Amino acid sequence: MTDEKSRVISAVSLASVSNVSNLTCDRIEALAGGHGMVNIAIHSVANVIAGELLKGEKLTIEFADVRRLPVADIMEKAIGAAKKSGADGANAALITACMMYLAGSAAQVGIPAGNRKLGATARMLAGVDRSGVAAIPTAKMNSKVSAFPAVLAVYNAMLKGELCPYDGRKVPVNVGGGPLYGHSALGEDYIWPTMAENGARIGVEAMLDAMAGAGMVPHPFTAAVLGAAPILEIIHPDAEVPEGEGTYGRTTSVYLVGKAAVKAAALPETLHMKVTNEEYETAKVVGDVALILKDIGAPSVIGMMAFDEIFACFQEGVSGFSGGPVNPPLGHIGGYAVVAMKALAANQGDAVKTAEQLVADRASCTFNPEVALTCINNVARKAHEVYGGVVTSLLIDATEPARAEAIYRRAEYAYDHLKAGTSLEDIVIHFDKERIAITEENAGKLFSAMSGSRIAVKVRKIAPAARRTSKLCKKYWSFDANIDITVSIDGHDYVMDGFAHKIIPAIVMGKASEFEVPAPYAAAVMDSLALNDCFILNVVIPCAVAAAMKLGSPDELAGQAEAAAFLTRAIPGCKKAARTVGQLAVNIVDYKG
Repeated sequence: MTDEKSRVISAVSLASVSNVSNLTCDRIEALAGGHGMVNIAIHSVANVIAGELLKGEKLTIEFADVRRLPVADIMEKAIGAAKKSGADGANAALITACMMYLAGSAAQVGIPAGNRKLGATARMLAGVDRSGVAAIPTAKMNSKVSAFPAVLAVYNAMLKGELCPYDGRKVPVNVGGGPLYGHSALGEDYIWPTMAENGARIGVEAMLDAMAGAGMVPHPFTAAVLGAAPILEIIHPDAEVPEGEGTYGRTTSVYLVGKAAVKAAALPETLHMKVTNEEYETAKVVGDVALILKDIGAPSVIGMMAFDEIFACFQEGVSGFSGGPVNPPLGHIGGYAVVAMKALAANQGDAVKTAEQLVADRASCTFNPEVALTCINNVARKAHEVYGGVVTSLLIDATEPARAEAIYRRAEYAYDHLKAGTSLEDIVIHFDKERIAITEENAGKLFSAMSGSRIAVKVRKIAPAARRTSKLCKKYWSFDANIDITVSIDGHDYVMDGFAHKIIPAIVMGKASEFEVPAPYAAAVMDSLALNDCFILNVVIPCAVAAAMKLGSPDELAGQAEAAAFLTRAIPGCKKAARTVGQLAVNIVDYKG
């Protein structure tokens, strides 16, 4: 390869992918040790489960008179993989149990001797203690609360006689504690169904109120599973249900709890797995997951953030961020590891078919497919370093073309325009403007399809230091965003200047009701742009090209590129990455062998 353009582009491409940490400001190496997030553990567990499924192993929890089930070996392997990926015991148990459940394992089986539950099995294999639902936190949703409000509300209702309409003092001697209660009309037809419905409703409403009371946006799925769990600590979770509520021997009181929780949280009646389109009854999912949480131990906030992303696998978007239009920081990406696990099994291990399906699905539901696919690639590569397997291999192969194209087109554009005399700063600005335009266009399409109205979003200003004077806030805009944005709905323009620091607080305080409808559209777009530090190719690639062309030192060029990046310069980090890649590109170009 002798021509300069080919040599420069090749050198920049190789330098940029030599370390995925140089493609993002997110601390992705820290993720590999579980510092701050444990989404790498999701990928590791997916590798274990998918590998076992493709070998023909069964994942079922069985009602067997044995000391140890064969599935325990798989679960133990998965828990070990999660721990190796930075998860502590409780978080490893949580991740493993939830992913085993989605892979097809039952949440409970058997009564009384030989009774086994998925959450309890995972907890014991992980070697952690049970804690009770009150100790389980929500994921971080700006703030976070524990399930204590649900426990408190259920017990308060119990003490007031509002949970159960039947007084235990009236139960005849020798009835309580035996089969005449537990396997007959009193328990199965009267007491437990009533307590299941009341307890789930009370718990879910308490969680929704608690989140709102903490200034958090109430999250229905989280409220449903955490709100349903307390009553499952009280009633018999293996009890049969009344005739007409389910199949005898297959439907327990857990289902009744889930059904009431879904209604109280206003969740959709069914959920569908991305790509495979497998349908799940939401009541069953919520009840089963609540049962898992009842037994799982004490996961941390970051464990519950991983939990949130595991359930981002559903088309309905009831949980998490990694399956939706706003591409999250790399520590949140995990939903498509679950989808890949499920799709590989559904396609009998056909990786090519599954890869095509995954790429098409992710590209169809995001504001920026190039960014979303590249970010999946980065996380999958880091996860593959820690605990490789069929899922991470699939995700890498599926998203590598998108990453390669993202790098190449920036490198070629930068070379051609630098050669023509365009400044490095103008090239970086071009790519940042392009990213905003792509986000605006795709947001308009997605919002219009979702709402049935004609929606358009126009970002008119992005600047730092809306209200703060620190040097950091003056340089990196996402810490104190000064945003002017317009949302058009069916031709009517809602002009929102000072969106982050004026309009949003005014809406919450009840002083700007006219913007309540357009604000969510504007917020989704700005969230996506404010989190753009997960993808910093707009700075790294042009800088590296300029360095390889000997237009300045890598350090000087990195400073120029970062200064010009009015969008990508959201948080610190891109200058260092650009300098590193630029220097390596120079070394590659200069190498003579």
